[in-house]
Amino acid sequence: MADLKRVIVALYNEGRKGMTMYVHTTAPLFAWNALEDSPSLKTLDCFLSSIPDDRLLESLCMARGHGRNDYPPHVLWGVLLLTVALRHQGIESCLCELRRNRELRELIGIESEDKVPRKWNLSRFLVTLGSEPHLTLLREVFDRMASRIGEVVEDLGAHLAGDATALNARRTFSASEKKQEEALGLTQASGGRKEYTDDEGRITHVLEWFGYKLHLLVDVKHEVAVAYEITDTKAGDGATLPSVLDQAQRNLPKDRIKTLAYDKAADSDSVHKLLHHRKIKPVIENRSLWREEFERPLPGCEGQVSNIVHDECGNVFCYDTTSEPCVRHPMAYIGHESSRGTLKYRCPARHNGWQCPSNPVCNKGLAYGKTVRIKSESDLRRFPPIPRATKQFERLYKQRTAVERVNGRLKLFWGADDGNITGARRFHAFVGAVMITHIAFASLLAATPRRGPIGGLHLGPIQKALQEAKLL
Repeated sequence: MADLKRVIVALYNEGRKGMTMYVHTTAPLFAWNALEDSPSLKTLDCFLSSIPDDRLLESLCMARGHGRNDYPPHVLWGVLLLTVALRHQGIESCLCELRRNRELRELIGIESEDKVPRKWNLSRFLVTLGSEPHLTLLREVFDRMASRIGEVVEDLGAHLAGDATALNARRTFSASEKKQEEALGLTQASGGRKEYTDDEGRITHVLEWFGYKLHLLVDVKHEVAVAYEITDTKAGDGATLPSVLDQAQRNLPKDRIKTLAYDKAADSDSVHKLLHHRKIKPVIENRSLWREEFERPLPGCEGQVSNIVHDECGNVFCYDTTSEPCVRHPMAYIGHESSRGTLKYRCPARHNGWQCPSNPVCNKGLAYGKTVRIKSESDLRRFPPIPRATKQFERLYKQRTAVERVNGRLKLFWGADDGNITGARRFHAFVGAVMITHIAFASLLAATPRRGPIGGLHLGPIQKALQEAKLL
């Protein structure tokens, strides 16, 4: 029995040679559960080679000029990426591992132990990386990788969800550094506060932090971030959404985005008008603003006698005025008529096949029953193309939890919420490296060959396309 076990282990190890990660054929395309807690050298090699950082490194070399080159930019950049990829608590622990691990040093071009940079070298490098034009090129690396995946994976970005999360950081204590960062347009770390309330408006939980906010747009199916933005703690989600959406549309093929899910923080007229103009269906929770009245006549019917009303969320109801007392029924939603830009509702009694006392009054002998059409443009917040009372809205809105899982990986798995980064330039550079690590491992997961239960590697069309892009 022991000999058989050794043979099985030997065959298993032989089959793993050349593979970056073990992904089963039945696993999803982006199998995040297959991420290695301690990536192998082969995985790290593929990870580093998959990042299109040529323009960034060229810019860093030009900025150094003819000065001392004891620690080349590609070495410092490699140390930063390995700190994130290997899940070190800080840069200093990664430097300690590099000093005792020869193979890991050779992976990023460090010749010997005495050539390993010091902590202050990385601190200065982060300041340079967080300055222009390097910060723009850092984001360009992320955009290029997101665009590359979007071209291969046909449904990536079709259904997006957005959210903002708190990131802890330290303020800049040097007055000169603060002036330089403000000249670059980088906001300083500040105190943030977020209150959570129940349905009755009572505060149930309060979150306070000091640092920044990270705004994300994430594919709900594959849990891959396609756009991000770092702001101060006072920036509203709705105010930041246009710039993040611009980045997402640049990174994805034209007209790829179909729906966008967000919580009530983005429920504003400006956001709904923006999404309507770009032909993106909003899946946004409605904010409760009505305090006294809970029903209103349909738009265009104000001042008229009608038994059809709507509530604050845009749900449409009809009243059976014949019964005593009056009975309210939700009207049957038939669908969104895109050619007319209207939402179509029908008599619920005729649609569901039950008798209504108001049938002679409402339908007046019509076989199909009373029909109501509401133009979405009359109130985009309350009458979106996907009404809030439909199962489709509920299904799409529940998928918004994908953003929370991505936030968890960025903050806990790769250390974006470290809290020990001092200064806006260092913080923006470090978070940019975390986002690049996220999109790089997403590329590796999608490109990794799949292994069946009885062995043998399988390459699907997506794996072939990504491997042709020299990801593996």
